[in-house]
Formats: sequence, C-alpha cells, structure tokens
Amino acid sequence: MTAVLSGEADIGFMGSEASIYVYSQNPDDYIVNFAQLTQRAGNFLVSREPMENFQWSDLKGKNVLGGRKGGMPQMVFEYILKKNNLDPATDMTIDQSIDFGATAAAFSGGSGDFTVEFEPGATTLENEGAGYVVASLGVDSGYVPYTAYSAKQSYIREHPELVQGFTNALQKGMDYIQNHTPEEIAKVIAPQFKETDLDVITAIVTRYYEQDTWKENLIFEESSFTLLQDILEEAKELDARVPYEDLVTTEFAKKATE
Repeated sequence: MTAVLSGEADIGFMGSEASIYVYSQNPDDYIVNFAQLTQRAGNFLVSREPMENFQWSDLKGKNVLGGRKGGMPQMVFEYILKKNNLDPATDMTIDQSIDFGATAAAFSGGSGDFTVEFEPGATTLENEGAGYVVASLGVDSGYVPYTAYSAKQSYIREHPELVQGFTNALQKGMDYIQNHTPEEIAKVIAPQFKETDLDVITAIVTRYYEQDTWKENLIFEESSFTLLQDILEEAKELDARVPYEDLVTTEFAKKATE
C-alpha cells in the first residue's frame, strides 16, 4: 500500500482492509479494488499433537502464536474465535510479538501450544513432525475477500486499457486453476519456488484447491465487502463503514469473464 500511495508501484496486491484504512483517512486520491483473487483466508491452525476431533474450544487456556494487530490473519482468527463464543483476550493467550515470518521457527523451537501459519509454514511443520494442521481459518471463517488487486482512483481512470489487460491476464490464471489438477498447477508454478520440493508445492496447492481458496472469477461482490467490514468492526479496527461503490469497481472483472 505504501508503494502504491507513493507512486513507486502502479498496482498493488494486498489485503482489501488496507484500502478501507486509507479511505477512512480521507486521502484525495484513494485506492480502488478492481480484481479479487482469493476468497478464503490462507492460513491454518497448527497444534503440537494430532487432534482428530479438534474444537475451537480446545484453545481455552492455551498459548497461541498469532499475527499483528489490525492485520487480516489476526482479525480473521479473532472473528472465528468470537463465532465460537471465545474471547480472544481472556480465554487464551495470543502472542503477537513474533515477526510474521518467524512464527513457525518459534513454534518448532518450543514457543506456544498452537500457531497460526500460512504456507509453506504449516506443511513444513507437518513434514518436520513439529506440528499438525488441525483447522483451516479459510474454511471456518467463510468466504472472505482476503486479497485483491488495487490501484489509485486516478491511475484506473487514466489507464483503463492497461487495467483491463492486467485483469484479463489474471482471469486466464483463474480459468487455468478451474480446469487443471493441483498436480498440474504445482508443476507450472514450481519454477517460482526453487527452494521448495515439488511434492511440498503439490501438497500446498492441493490444500488450497480443496478448500476453494481461489475465486472462479475476479468480481469483488458487495456481500464479501460487507463481511470484510463486519470482521474489521469485530476487531474494533473500523470507526465508520465505508461505501462499497467507492472502494470497489467490478467493471474490469466482469469484462474479463465475457
């Protein structure tokens, strides 16, 4: 978001909550979301021991390695806890002091009873025998506009053909995902992850594929935007609701599906 606002980047890919935060500060040239990519949170709850019948109430009295305050990973986690009648502040201890990329290492080193991990952290912990995925935050939170492509209002207005071409290319990627197996997808993206074995990439893609993480189209629906603001309100990160019509345009995504 900082890069987009400063002009260092033309298009940004991030959690959609960032555009709401910017809009709420009343900038002259706010950020508009034009293509939603993922529709589920991509992180998982990892425990130290296998738990066949995990319930969220199992977190009572436990120490959990969480995410930073105000970030989507942490807010979705808290949203799920509240849906399950748990108080994130009193029913457990959530450690938010560890850097985003270091929680898996901290967990394997002995910190926490549970940790909330993205991939490849979750699968790596399982392969090392250091942890076990017991729940998917993406499944338990429901369909959430987790990530989207966005740009300044002025940039979209001045470069509609470029934004359309960019969105068309993204839709081709979504079409490929819908029409190919996780194994085929893993082989295509493997060159981008040279440090990760193909079987690990395949396991990760399969996990995301089976829980319907990627959106079939890139249209950012109003119902999803409403849920996002519900989550922000629950986390006390939103003082006032912002208008969907200002922060989202579906023009480019709809044309990309034609």
